Amino acid sequence: MDEKRVRSEVEEIVELVLQDYDQGRDIDNMNIFNLPDRDEVISIVVKLLQVLFPGYYRDKGYKFYNMYSKLNLQLEDIMYYLSRQIALALAYDEEYGMMSEDGREEVAQKIAIEFFRQIPKIRAKVNTDIQATYDGDPAAFNKEEIVLSYPGLLASTIYRVAHELHLLGVRILPRMMSEYAHSITGIDIHPAATIGDYFFMDHGTGIVVGSTSVIGEHVKIYQGVTIGALSTKGGHALHGTRRHPTLEDNVTIYSGASILGGNTVIGEGSIVGGNAFITSSIPPGSRISMESGK
Repeated sequence: MDEKRVRSEVEEIVELVLQDYDQGRDIDNMNIFNLPDRDEVISIVVKLLQVLFPGYYRDKGYKFYNMYSKLNLQLEDIMYYLSRQIALALAYDEEYGMMSEDGREEVAQKIAIEFFRQIPKIRAKVNTDIQATYDGDPAAFNKEEIVLSYPGLLASTIYRVAHELHLLGVRILPRMMSEYAHSITGIDIHPAATIGDYFFMDHGTGIVVGSTSVIGEHVKIYQGVTIGALSTKGGHALHGTRRHPTLEDNVTIYSGASILGGNTVIGEGSIVGGNAFITSSIPPGSRISMESGK
């Protein structure tokens, strides 16, 4: 096919696709400058990891060692971009959607400042997760190895960042952050879930934690575990209802187990064996295992 014919075909296809864009469907949204930017949100997460772990996630752009100056520059940079993304997200929130753009930007800046005030709180929780991982994994050589290489810790750290934004009323961005963690670790934790201190995910791949899950302290979860809803056939009509289980303190869930349902409570100190399928509560101190497929 000659070059002229190719250009003609491309022009026809362009017109065809443009006509398809003009149907007013959800997929046809053209507000490309008014939506949160996925790449920028990921960049914010990466920069926040440098703040949370100053000795582990280094920005090679800094050529000096004055921690105050470095941190000042880092926080100003992240705050600018985070405020901008929050303002864009607020436009799709019922509470702020009718507000002026300047008004949303002012609210976004206040939320960003409040978020950064939570950094010590986030770091304290992440530190307990490091300790839980070290205490719970005999294969761990040291804590440095855990921070530098364990996907479970990375996923739980990003969850704790996203959760704080969720608590501040920010929507869209926390889910974008958690799905970024999901894409690089294979661990899917909804930012609305409530997770206590000393949380450890061993291996991690395939773990799912639903949005209304409540997980206590010193909980250990192995790969392939689902903390999920018993049924989602009601679809979005179930939004806002309690659909996911509660795991009390000191619970261990082994690989492949499914714990389902908003009324399901796994009592304190219980151990659920691999591949178990739990849809009702079990009392504290229970030992649940699969036997002969039952």
